Amino acid sequence: MKKFGIIGYPLGHSFSRSYFTEKFTREQIDAVYEAFPMESIERFPDLVAREPQLCGLNVTLPHKQAVMSYLDELSPEAAAIGAVNVIKIVRRAGRPMMKGYNSDYLGFRDSIAPAIQAMNPSGEPLRALVFGTGGASRAVVYALLQLGLRPVTVSRHPSSYRLGDGTQTDCLSYTDLSPEVMASHRVLVNTTPLGMSPDIQGSVPIPYGCLTDRHLLYDLVYNPEETAFLRQGREQGATTLSGLSMLYLQAQGSWRVWSGEAL
Repeated sequence: MKKFGIIGYPLGHSFSRSYFTEKFTREQIDAVYEAFPMESIERFPDLVAREPQLCGLNVTLPHKQAVMSYLDELSPEAAAIGAVNVIKIVRRAGRPMMKGYNSDYLGFRDSIAPAIQAMNPSGEPLRALVFGTGGASRAVVYALLQLGLRPVTVSRHPSSYRLGDGTQTDCLSYTDLSPEVMASHRVLVNTTPLGMSPDIQGSVPIPYGCLTDRHLLYDLVYNPEETAFLRQGREQGATTLSGLSMLYLQAQGSWRVWSGEAL
């Protein structure tokens, strides 16, 4: 029986195990999916060694970048982004050969694109603020660039920010978010865990009073479906999107990788 799973820490918030377990049962696929909580990425080789039936893994916080050094190969998109959320494992002569992919950017791109088109039918250049600078942030920035937007990352400790292909974006601090900056950046994306259950009152520290019905807010957090970030945006008239649709799309992308289809 083939085995798949997810690594990260903590994993209490992950929906992947239930999603793939239901898929395997519904489609009569002879496979199982397990959660492998992993606080330190240094334990990754041990996991692969002790699970010879392991064919694929999802990767979540905080290992999307650190896991790359353990892989044999990266897809062009994963290399360009500089982060991995899907690993395919093929064993040759007893040795695991591991290739990293990124389906996060596809899930995000395809779920936000219709909303961007609706808010901007003329196709004028749009600017975006991306809160957070981790692996998920990199996939979001890459996808926004593909959609023709100009993303700027925001962090409590701003520093030089580059994707894996060398693409550099500006990085601001939260104290830089003046009314003028908020007005000129109409797409706002939260890639931090702030607001995730059980700490549902948390939200990125932005001037919510500057939001209008011309803004679009997207939160990668999906539990709860309406986070404090989205609620405060909705109260100002902004369009809001939960990360739930992205989750399903990136999971579908994971299965395409594991089953041999192209992303």
